[in-house]
Amino acid sequence: MAVHHKQDTIVLVIDFHHARGPEIEHCIAEEGTDPATENDWSLLPFMALSDGAHLSTEEFSYFTLCRKATSTAPETSLFGIACSRQIDSSLLINPSPDVTRSTVQKAVVVVTDTPQRVGHLREKLSVVTSAWFAQRDFSDIDILKKFREGLVISLLNDGPKDQNLGLSLREMIHEFKFQTLVLFKALLLQPKMLFFGTRCERLCMIQFSLISLIPGLINSLQDCADPAFDTYSQTVEKPTSLKTSDRSSLLAYMGLPLQIFGKGSMFGPYTPLQLLDLLADDGTKSYVVGSTNSLLLQQKDRYSDILINLDEDSIVINSPSLRNALVLSAADRRWIDLLTQIVNDTWDEEHPSQPNTLGFMGSEEFIRLQFEEYLLALLSSMKYHEELYPSDVGESAARSRTQLQNLNIEGDPATDFNTEFLTQWKTTYNYALFSRLTSDALLFSITEPRHPSAGGLTMEDVQRRLAQQVADLHLDERVREGREALNRHFSTGQKKVSAAFTSFWSDLETMREAQRKRTEERAASQSQRTSIDKETPISPIPTSPNPSDASWFANRPRASVDLTQAQASVSVASQKAGSYLSSWGTWASEKRREWQEKRVTSPSPSTSPNAELTSASTPILSIVTQTAEMDRGRRRSILRNSEGNESPKEGLSRSTSRRKRWSNIILRRDSGEFQRYEDVPTSDSIETPFPKSPLSQGFPAYDPHKQTENLKQDGKDTVDADGFAPVALTSNEGLGLSLKTEETVPQIQEPTPPSGEEVDTPLEDLATGLPVKEEAHPVQSKDSSGTN
Repeated sequence: MAVHHKQDTIVLVIDFHHARGPEIEHCIAEEGTDPATENDWSLLPFMALSDGAHLSTEEFSYFTLCRKATSTAPETSLFGIACSRQIDSSLLINPSPDVTRSTVQKAVVVVTDTPQRVGHLREKLSVVTSAWFAQRDFSDIDILKKFREGLVISLLNDGPKDQNLGLSLREMIHEFKFQTLVLFKALLLQPKMLFFGTRCERLCMIQFSLISLIPGLINSLQDCADPAFDTYSQTVEKPTSLKTSDRSSLLAYMGLPLQIFGKGSMFGPYTPLQLLDLLADDGTKSYVVGSTNSLLLQQKDRYSDILINLDEDSIVINSPSLRNALVLSAADRRWIDLLTQIVNDTWDEEHPSQPNTLGFMGSEEFIRLQFEEYLLALLSSMKYHEELYPSDVGESAARSRTQLQNLNIEGDPATDFNTEFLTQWKTTYNYALFSRLTSDALLFSITEPRHPSAGGLTMEDVQRRLAQQVADLHLDERVREGREALNRHFSTGQKKVSAAFTSFWSDLETMREAQRKRTEERAASQSQRTSIDKETPISPIPTSPNPSDASWFANRPRASVDLTQAQASVSVASQKAGSYLSSWGTWASEKRREWQEKRVTSPSPSTSPNAELTSASTPILSIVTQTAEMDRGRRRSILRNSEGNESPKEGLSRSTSRRKRWSNIILRRDSGEFQRYEDVPTSDSIETPFPKSPLSQGFPAYDPHKQTENLKQDGKDTVDADGFAPVALTSNEGLGLSLKTEETVPQIQEPTPPSGEEVDTPLEDLATGLPVKEEAHPVQSKDSSGTN
């Protein structure tokens, strides 16, 4: 519906003063007029500079103003749009003396009489404001004057038409989904709706988009600025004709637009805190307002029946009765789910205001037509419901029921819109005006009284709702994000495991290489030590009391013991000892047999010189073995001989003298006093019938008569020139040696004590320690004079 009087466009400049706050700096209007002062727009600066506008480079706010009645025009509502910006004060060319802060904040405002032009004004205002700030001289307002002149000319030529006001319906449905229908039906119930958001432009645009869903309402907002305004209801006329080919005529006949903002109601896209008194007034029954101040959230129960938080995309209904009325029926939910699915299927992130198919399905006009169809079906069903259940019973009611039966309409189609909602809608101001304008019209005969998605809940509805709920969870995005995160973690973990394994393997190889080098060094040191031990005899290291020597030896590495080499050395030594003793046993057995044969075949001793020479040169067999049994036999024989001839004291002295004699024999042998058999070039060696044993060297020839005489002389032992005491030996006794063939024992070579030292060794130890070379050669015995 066109307004009764055209209002020329007004351009104003709002400045934020550091002491006085926001104030009107310039008002560009018709010459000789000051609309701001005439209409008392004292709150206009607070509406132009919204709370938090200084946090952004550019911000827009939308608000409503009241124009008082004049002699030529009634009171009405005006609509303003403000673009605020700020600039560093140091960049200004001609700063005013009032500039005391680091930044200067100003807003350019355009006031018009219809909100349908706000869409065009927004883009033009943004360009002009940027250009004016770029001048850096706010005293020059010529660009603003030319801007106002251009707007006056363009608005006079343009007719009224619906336009997109910024925030598209597609974005609203995409964000709020089925709750979009909840907001739409709540708007019909006229509650106190409070929108909150930190972005002022988005906050205002969603309110304009919501009220634009009611056909024709955007052009009939002349009473929205003040709850006391009621011009539309007083001036509107009931349509008496219908032109079905004309959409405006059809909508007017159906009672549209519904007057949501009439008496007791107001609309303020951005409402500053200075208007809270108006919101809390008793005359204000309902409103749709928006605020960017969070103080209203703390008093939401007082100032709102429905709170729409745009920062959280949530809707909070505080009134329980209102909550029950706004429950969507199965048909409502099916209808809005289908519309939401169409929008989501044609959604384009880069261009949300238009479908990705660039077709009619899912476009802005498609959505508006869908809501128009829904609203017309609601009005028709409600009118049919009133005809079915009239408030007065009479002939007109009976005739109506007869006509209703001829329409073949099943049941009450209004129940698909939620009966509780219809009950509360009947109590609103806009429904009363609708009933008055359509009292005699049979709307159900023009528009089918049926819900666009009528019917009960079906399996398709359940499936669609489940699909929508799954889509609301954004599982695909979460799964994709989770998969990407899992892949990243897996690759990172794989790299870490690979690096750890590589490091472990390299450490292991390093350890193996170090162990191999240590083994080679140890083997080399052992081989070197073995060669040194073979070349140089090991002598005991004397301990030194000097601490430095001790520390030197302490620092030396401990010699490693090779058990294999030690066992091999012991085995070789045992073999050598066995072969040595075996040779001794073999040699002793041969000599024993030869001696026995010699004794049997030898003639009786004579006193002739030849006999003495033979007797003197006859070797005496004296064999000493290492076995313990031979030693015990020898000791028993000596004890038996000494028991019959000597006292114990004399026997002890005789044993001592024997030990000394054995020591002298060993010393003389080592010093080379005995000559080897081959070194004697005389014929005496040829006459020797057999070689002598090394043990017989130093013993006199055996003479039984002489031995007997010596033993009988005063009971004392006579000593020969060599210091030997004669011992009586028999052919079977000898030195107490057994004539049995002894077991071979290994050869053992003992070190010779230094010459000049007296060795006091027991006879049994001496017998086992005699060193004898493996190759025994006969040695010529000494004669009675001690010469060879």
